[in-house]
Amino acid sequence: MSDLAINAQRAKEASRILATTSSELKNTALENIAQALIKNKVAIINANLEDLTKAEETGLSLPLLKRLKFDDKKLDEVTAGIRSLIKLEDPLGKIKLHTTLDDGLELYRVTCPIGVIGVIFESRPDALVQIASLCLKSGNAVFLKGGSEANNTNGVLAKVIYDAGVASGLPEGWLCLITSRSDVTEMLGLNEYIDLIIPRGSNAFVQYIMKNTTIAVMGHADGVCHTYVSEDADLDMALKIVVDAKTQYVAVCNATETVLIDRKIKDKFLPRLVEAFKEANVEMHGDDEISAEYGFDKVTEWHHEYLDYAVSLKIVDGIDEAIAHINRYGSGHTDCIITTDDAKAEKFTLSVDSGCCLVNCSTRFSDGFRFGFGAEVGVSTSKLHARGPVGLEGLISYKYKLLGNGHIVGDYASNKCTFKHIHHKI
Repeated sequence: MSDLAINAQRAKEASRILATTSSELKNTALENIAQALIKNKVAIINANLEDLTKAEETGLSLPLLKRLKFDDKKLDEVTAGIRSLIKLEDPLGKIKLHTTLDDGLELYRVTCPIGVIGVIFESRPDALVQIASLCLKSGNAVFLKGGSEANNTNGVLAKVIYDAGVASGLPEGWLCLITSRSDVTEMLGLNEYIDLIIPRGSNAFVQYIMKNTTIAVMGHADGVCHTYVSEDADLDMALKIVVDAKTQYVAVCNATETVLIDRKIKDKFLPRLVEAFKEANVEMHGDDEISAEYGFDKVTEWHHEYLDYAVSLKIVDGIDEAIAHINRYGSGHTDCIITTDDAKAEKFTLSVDSGCCLVNCSTRFSDGFRFGFGAEVGVSTSKLHARGPVGLEGLISYKYKLLGNGHIVGDYASNKCTFKHIHHKI
């Protein structure tokens, strides 16, 4: 058995202990982890400086360098996230259904952990902290694989978090960091021990993972997010929202990549938007009409995630065309309408097939921490089990508990007894 398989076996054993670990112990471990991160700040930041230096030497783009950076601000953010997670109610052991099948025969649906979760994520060291803390709170053991650019930072973070957790009473093997592509390939075959894979990256990467494992996959594909500015929008509000959605942080999956502008406000709004994007150094690409008028490069692929200071602009004839465009070219991540018409807002949120449908606010709000989930392990663009930002609720499953008192099926098959099926409110 390989070292990775041994670690996976240990993680499986640890997951069974975590499933019955008390809320108090988990919260104590989380607080100790937050304190340990602060205590080891110098080592973490020095390791990150090594990663940043190497990344700059290899020519990593500025937006990706920004994602890679782990400084005092990021440390404050992740520790605040851990402490907000502590305040959340334990998601395990919650009764979601209660049915009396017959006198003395009670059926319950109760939340439980998934087990062992493998998460493959991009070069964001803060994501490692968020994922590890969410898995701990939800009672899951975790395998972590970050981007190679962050190997030094991730190594220090994982050791600090693991050691603090074990010192607090968590089982050995509850967290494992893997670092190589060959480890990922091997992990995909460990279906005996790993219960769920969460890949964060491009659609092609997610599809590759799905095709090369029999383990369940929660797909977090690309974030081709849209903001549609309706004909009745407050244009000052629209300008503020669109600029924030595109430029507040460009190298993330919830940044707006395409702005759809209603034809009826084109002459009033588009020049203002173009000027604002120029001031923010955003490279603009347009449809045939906008490109001809402003000299921008034409958009060749509408399903495109820039993750940079670049954006696609398109004129649409009304809300129906906007919805149709989003449903055809979007990724099902996050899409927004800016409007003063409640009926249009309702139509947009009902018709757009995305995990997050927003009204009059930046797509950058689509985030587990901002939604009050404590943090997020990723964003699911699928429709089964979990959708949108995946926080604690997305990292749990459920089981059925049936409590009887000598009941046998034969009595019901012979009509000696009949089911009552009394459904209780939860």
